[in-house]
Amino acid sequence: MKFTKMHGCGNDYLYVNGFVEHVRDKAAFARKASDRHFGVGGDGVIFINPSKQADFEMEMYNADGSRGEMCGNGIRCVAKYVYDKGLTDKTSISVISAGAVKYLDLTATDGKVETVRVNMGSPELTPAKIPVLSGGEAVIDEEIIVCQKSYRMTCISMGNPHAVVFMDDVEHMKIEEIGPYFENHERFPNRINTEFVKVLDRNNVQMRVWERGSGETLACGTGCCATVAACVLNGLTEEKVTVKVLGGELLIEWDREKNLIFMTGPAETVFEGEIEE
Repeated sequence: MKFTKMHGCGNDYLYVNGFVEHVRDKAAFARKASDRHFGVGGDGVIFINPSKQADFEMEMYNADGSRGEMCGNGIRCVAKYVYDKGLTDKTSISVISAGAVKYLDLTATDGKVETVRVNMGSPELTPAKIPVLSGGEAVIDEEIIVCQKSYRMTCISMGNPHAVVFMDDVEHMKIEEIGPYFENHERFPNRINTEFVKVLDRNNVQMRVWERGSGETLACGTGCCATVAACVLNGLTEEKVTVKVLGGELLIEWDREKNLIFMTGPAETVFEGEIEE
């Protein structure tokens, strides 16, 4: 089976053309292919399928085989894949993932997409829709106890669940120790993606992320969107912010008037290959 290895700011996935490739057990395949020692290696597998509701469907699986609802870095790479490979000649496309349609604007040079701007939709703050267990109307700067230590979190869904935690230092934190406890905390019925964020100034933040089902990754597009929304809600930044992640930078803008979050960032192809199903 043919695949393409791609990444957005180091958030890497295997991309499979679902128009021509057919996999019986996609969860098992994702676990096998994502293994960095015995497989190709990646944060997961994304199938690019035909769709009646949008130009294309993005079917995403995390490295542990669990189904993901949305991936901001992944959807930019989907846009690059379909344009670079001639599946579309449009520079404005729609992609559906887990029932939600996103709209993307592609910037191409010499027939190859370099950056993509994605309308990521509106941030969801209602606890039951994230989901997070809480008695309030929103979880903004709310206490959570993890490993007997108190943290303050702001919870947002960008099509998938996020808990944003502000820190004085993210560079030296032991994310591999605390990340799993956040991910599997009893307050998150569907587990959680956790962003640990240091505010640098009103227009720049530094972020590390522990992704549900994948562990620490070099970037998380939806996590960057949730991060900026949390920053604005807590009065820490302006509405247009550069989020610095381990794999690069993403520009996030929350249009408060339209209540839409826009993400702009790169998409890159690493290599093509073949693997047994």
